[in-house]
Amino acid sequence: MKSNTIVFIHGMYMTPLCWEQWVNRFQAKGYNCLTPAWPGRDKPVDILRKNHPDPQLGKLTLSNVVEQLADTIEKLEEKPILIGHSMGGLVVQLLLQRDIAAAGVAISSAPPMGVFTTKLAFLKSNWPHITPFTAQSVPIQMTFERFLYTFVNTLPLAEQKAAFERYVVPESRRVPRESLTAKVDFKKQRPPLLLVAGSTDNLIPASLNKTNYDKYKQSSSITDFKEFAGRTHFIVGQKGWEEVADYVLTWLNDKGV
Repeated sequence: MKSNTIVFIHGMYMTPLCWEQWVNRFQAKGYNCLTPAWPGRDKPVDILRKNHPDPQLGKLTLSNVVEQLADTIEKLEEKPILIGHSMGGLVVQLLLQRDIAAAGVAISSAPPMGVFTTKLAFLKSNWPHITPFTAQSVPIQMTFERFLYTFVNTLPLAEQKAAFERYVVPESRRVPRESLTAKVDFKKQRPPLLLVAGSTDNLIPASLNKTNYDKYKQSSSITDFKEFAGRTHFIVGQKGWEEVADYVLTWLNDKGV
């Protein structure tokens, strides 16, 4: 089913601003692009930083995010294409099985329940926000040092600093903890899904994305996988993002959506 509407879903430590370049590129191709914010993320980056630690952010759960986005999507005139990054990628997987979208693209997707890896990079990157030794009600702030390792590990320092200053905001600990029990029905019939990975991603290693993809082999629905060499977790914003965006555009056209 052909759709002219795309809903871009941001991930953790980000706001809709992270999609600014993608929106311009897809709008130029004739798409109506929407970038709904997670609950409470509809404010400027500097304000969200100044509000830390925000008690309301500390209450935010993955279910809150999914339900608010589902409500937004169900009010649209047509089933949209969903494109999500990181935790937004997992949200795409969860929403796609509700039959409210025409297709889904999950980029460097956070894994659902049953998809795991013991790779040191993954454990080191994710431990700070899932550690049981800190109260769930306490929001976590991304330090520049941690951002270097988890998001932009291979980028030049100037690009790392620019990305951190422009995009990064505090995060709820409840969202990633709940994701550990997020259930995806891998056998269920659903619209086409593309999973995208970056080969140098520390936060969500490419091998973990591949494991996620392999789970879908139980389904007869269209599921594809693409790994981009030299891409970090900041794959949607690092230099060369255009190649990734254009691959997604080609894939959508090929699938007739």
